[in-house]
Amino acid sequence: MIAAPVEFFHLAKSYGRLQALRDLTLTIPAGAVLGLLGPNGAGKTTAIRILATLGRPSSGQVTVAGKSASADPDAVRRLLGYVPQEIAFPNWMSGRSYLRFAAALSGVEAKDRGARVESTLELVGLTEAGDRRTQTYSGGMRQRLGIAQALVHEPALLVLDEPVAALDPIGRSEVLELIRGIQGKVTVLLSSHLLDDVDRACDQVAILSQGKLLAHDSTTSIKERYGGPVFHVEVRGGAASLAQRISGEAWVEHALADGGRLTVVVKDPARAELELPLAIAASGLPLLLYRRDLPSLEEVFLRLVSSSAQAA
Repeated sequence: MIAAPVEFFHLAKSYGRLQALRDLTLTIPAGAVLGLLGPNGAGKTTAIRILATLGRPSSGQVTVAGKSASADPDAVRRLLGYVPQEIAFPNWMSGRSYLRFAAALSGVEAKDRGARVESTLELVGLTEAGDRRTQTYSGGMRQRLGIAQALVHEPALLVLDEPVAALDPIGRSEVLELIRGIQGKVTVLLSSHLLDDVDRACDQVAILSQGKLLAHDSTTSIKERYGGPVFHVEVRGGAASLAQRISGEAWVEHALADGGRLTVVVKDPARAELELPLAIAASGLPLLLYRRDLPSLEEVFLRLVSSSAQAA
């Protein structure tokens, strides 16, 4: 597999008076794993359909390795592996025979299919289960087989649409581990509403709302740039009085007490570093834990989307 960059150039799509995408410009570097996030109606599905050559933009274009999805769709399809949210397999086929079938459909030459199937089964961790019928596979195994069929022709780009939404925690962990394992080998675009999973699997994040790109950067940079730091405090005794003491301060966005634990999201990190320890000392409560963390991806997402909605 040779990863390729993906570039959206001023992409727009309208359905009558509804603007699904508005001037989307975004570059996914070769080998990156990008999580595409947004509320319902943000434009994620529209962007993926255009990228996958299943729809055409009203203006602008998207390219994979320099090939335009609109002007040269056949070339882009050869570079693309796609895994929809719901995958159906012939129950009577084994995983190995299904993957051999998928390789033939994807244009893998007959002389190369056997080796390609085996290497792909090994990549997704299904070598030992390859001769079992797909109807015996767990949800996580079926999703990994779906990823295998998208990778067997060695694409430059893998598009995953809600790949773990219907899986139990074990299945989700298996698939996320697989996604992390192929980082750098193929460019990955992952669309999901499970933000913790995106945080675990992706090295970049793009957030859409109302068809517009709100933010795009590494997951760490997104948190640092758009989310105030979070302070975790644990005191002996109830933390509710401490939360009440600081809640009205200008540097505090919100403070949440849970027993002896206090979580403080701040607006002004510099002032918080000075004022929070003083407030703890003034409370007289014995301090057991004091830690500064980055906010969760979910907190940043909600903040950005909420601000965008208010601005609109």
